[in-house]
Amino acid sequence: MLRIAVPNKGSLSGPAAEMLHEAGYQQRRESKELRIVDPVNEVEFFYLRPRDIAIYVASGQLDIGLTGRDLLIDSGAEAEEILALGFARSTFHYAAKPGTIGGLADLSGKTVATSYEGIVAAHLAEHGIDASVVHLDGAVETAIQLGVAQVIADVVETGTSLRNAGLEVAGDPIMQSEAVVIRRTGADADDLKVQQFLRRLQGVLVARTYVMMDYDCRVEQLEKAVALTPGLESPTVSPLHNEGWVAVRAMVPAKEAQRIMDDLYDIGARAILTTAIHACRL
Repeated sequence: MLRIAVPNKGSLSGPAAEMLHEAGYQQRRESKELRIVDPVNEVEFFYLRPRDIAIYVASGQLDIGLTGRDLLIDSGAEAEEILALGFARSTFHYAAKPGTIGGLADLSGKTVATSYEGIVAAHLAEHGIDASVVHLDGAVETAIQLGVAQVIADVVETGTSLRNAGLEVAGDPIMQSEAVVIRRTGADADDLKVQQFLRRLQGVLVARTYVMMDYDCRVEQLEKAVALTPGLESPTVSPLHNEGWVAVRAMVPAKEAQRIMDDLYDIGARAILTTAIHACRL
C-alpha cells in the first residue's frame, strides 16, 4: 500500500482532508484516529503533526506527505516538494520597530526571534548576513518588547498583529508558502502509485480552477467565439438542427467565466451555460 502522511490538526488539516476526499480517498471520521486504511485505493493514511511530516517522509517510512512548504524547509529534512496544492498560502517577513530596519543588510549583528529557525537561518546564510537566531514557540511579537530580540520573522497575513505590537514589516518577503506534496529526496520519481495519487490531486486542482461552458452561436461568429473559449486543446463544436448554428463546449477559467459569458453574448452567442467540474484527468 501507498503510505501517506496527512496533517492531523491546524490550518492544513481540514483543507487537506477535503482535497483527498474530492480525489476519491477515504478519510477519517474522528479527529482521534491516527491511522486509517483505504483498501479500495490501496492507500494507508497516517495523521501526524504537520511539523513532523517531512521527517517521517525523509526517513523512508512513509512514501509521501502533505505539509506546508515552510515546514518542509524549516525541518531541514531530506525531502522535496513535488506538487503545490494551492491552499494554506502565507508570506514570511522580517518585522521590527518602525524606522529601525530598512533592508536585509540592517539585520547584521541583530538578534532575530522566530518559530521557524531553519528558514530564517538558511535565508540569512544565503545572503551572507551575520545575525543571531533565537527560537521561540508560538507568537513572537512580544520578543522585541521584552528585549529578547531586535527583529522577528514570522508569517504575515493582514499585518494587524504587527501593528498592534508596534511593529512594521522590514524588507522583502523571506518566502511564500502553501500546502505541498513531498517525497523523500532521491525516491523513485516513476513510482506508479505515487504518479496516480498526484494525477488525482491535479484533477482536483483543475476541477476547482475551471468550469465547463456550453453555448450556441451562428457559424459566421464561430471563430470569434472560439477565440474567447479556446479550451485546453480546442473546444467541441457540434452542428444544431437549425441550419447555420452550432453548439460549442469548452473548459474556461472559473474566475473569468462571467466576463467570457458577457463577451460571448455580445457577439451573438445564446443559451450560455456553465457547470461545475467535479473531477478530471488532463
